[in-house]
Amino acid sequence: MKKKLDIQHFLLYCCILLLGGCDLTENMKVDADKAMIFGSESGLRLYAYSFYRALPTLDDGYKQDETCDLAAVRNTSSFIQYNAYNAETATSWSWSTLRNINYFIDGCNSDECTVDEDTRNNYLGIARWFRAYFYYDKLVTYGEVPWFANEIQSYQTDVMYKERDSRDVIIRNMIEDLDFAYEHIQATASENSSTLTKWAAAALKSRVCLFEASYRRYHQLEGLEISTDKLFNEAADAAKLVMDNSGLSLNTAVGTKGAYRDLFYREEPITQEVILAVCANNGSGILGTQNWWYNSLSRGKGWSLVRPFINTYLKIDGTPFTSDAGYETKNFAEEIKGRDLRLSQTIRGADFKLDGKVTAADMSVCLTGYHVIKYSLDESQYDNGKNINSIPLIRYAEVLLNYAESLAELGKITDNEWNRTIGALRQRAGITGGIDKLPTVIDSYLQNTFYPSVTNPVLLEIRRERAIELVAEGLRFSDLCRWKCGELIATLPWMGIHIDALNTDVDLNGDGIFDCYFTNNGTSSSTKDCLTVNVKNTTGICFKTNDRGGYDLQYNPGEGNRYWYADDRQYLYPVPAQVIRDYESAGYKLSQNPYWN
Repeated sequence: MKKKLDIQHFLLYCCILLLGGCDLTENMKVDADKAMIFGSESGLRLYAYSFYRALPTLDDGYKQDETCDLAAVRNTSSFIQYNAYNAETATSWSWSTLRNINYFIDGCNSDECTVDEDTRNNYLGIARWFRAYFYYDKLVTYGEVPWFANEIQSYQTDVMYKERDSRDVIIRNMIEDLDFAYEHIQATASENSSTLTKWAAAALKSRVCLFEASYRRYHQLEGLEISTDKLFNEAADAAKLVMDNSGLSLNTAVGTKGAYRDLFYREEPITQEVILAVCANNGSGILGTQNWWYNSLSRGKGWSLVRPFINTYLKIDGTPFTSDAGYETKNFAEEIKGRDLRLSQTIRGADFKLDGKVTAADMSVCLTGYHVIKYSLDESQYDNGKNINSIPLIRYAEVLLNYAESLAELGKITDNEWNRTIGALRQRAGITGGIDKLPTVIDSYLQNTFYPSVTNPVLLEIRRERAIELVAEGLRFSDLCRWKCGELIATLPWMGIHIDALNTDVDLNGDGIFDCYFTNNGTSSSTKDCLTVNVKNTTGICFKTNDRGGYDLQYNPGEGNRYWYADDRQYLYPVPAQVIRDYESAGYKLSQNPYWN
């Protein structure tokens, strides 16, 4: 009997792979034995596992913020390069994942599904979560897209080639899917946070509703039925469900690497805070590539944080670092002292050790001097694709941020809610001041550098907190888009650390050992193991004279490699031109996003 079941499961798995490989416009139809899928809980469970392939992986979950304002990168995406990306080069209009999901949903809703109602609805909830997740990506990428509620058969050409639906249709259906998922997914916890729970449904709902509400507000979208306030309320209510009922909380145990960094350092996710993760398994050889990406030239792009962002990390007393006289000319060892604990748990700080030895930023890889460690391990044995640490995808911390921002946008946030959300995050980071009261004073540096149109100090501080807490977690680009701050992609200076002099040995981290020699005249360091870095060129790592003394490192990717069009077309990706031509060939019309024709 066991052998027979194993064969059935293998056949079912093959059918799932074939179904997942088809697109909406393909005629291919795989007639799996539906009784094998929908006739038992084990069949439903095995099929539902296929949906998890849509999530980020151990190979890319840590680099979802590759294109953003907060980090310099060697090779920028063609999407932000002048004249490099257009409707002819776009290829990302894919619906195969949705076909797989809708096939399952239709099957669960058919007479062929013979399991009990609670079991059926549990797996329907999982499928509908993944459908909402799929459409969230489409909404962020394209705005309006066709909503397909069912699997499309090859003869349904009017459905197959339908025009794009409005944002109202998309967000309304996403909310319905996530509400259903919250009500019917039975799990309230999962091993290593590796599978869905009802809290993942509420958390995702808070994310998508916050995105859509603020996108509508800051882009001043007109002609839509659902108000921004309704969506902000939906986001806040969903977040509060998690906060009040899940039993989840922020990890505050100091642990091995600090309460914040431990969330990204462990093989077993900290389920107290991590709602959903993609998990490594050393015993099974399921490994990641984080070290390879952040610590090498062969795999990574030198993704390095920039000084304007580093400047936004508060001091331990809760006051802005940029309020200090002379902050502009503090070197790395000076600026890292007495700051938000997350700073030294995100980049190599003064006490960072690699293989047990105090080690500064590796300027043969790092572009700015702010070498990211958030996802990497501190032993070189994990280089070359051997990382054993899992990657959080949804955290309780994000839920707190979603709640605070939604309430602030509604004008309803109180001292108590500030303390419960932003205050709690800052307290975890060692900050002692300003955690229990709403801010009343605008930080002019934060406002002028990042958000000049924002005059509400509460919203400014929430944006500060969101950028710091969620850095490199894949939300920054969508945040910039929904706030209509996309120009920061091109305009925020990619400035690095401050150095007092050129053509001399420099101790980067203050440990008494010379690390780098920044040269603009062709000379080199004579000190053993002191890396000579050429900064005389106008592209790549270069320097700018600081009017107050010394020099600031800069990273210049080259002319046209950081570009934001004045017509703001990059808030949406273009529909691939070939897809539009396919519609026209079939006698239908599909509209293009603004300015991409």
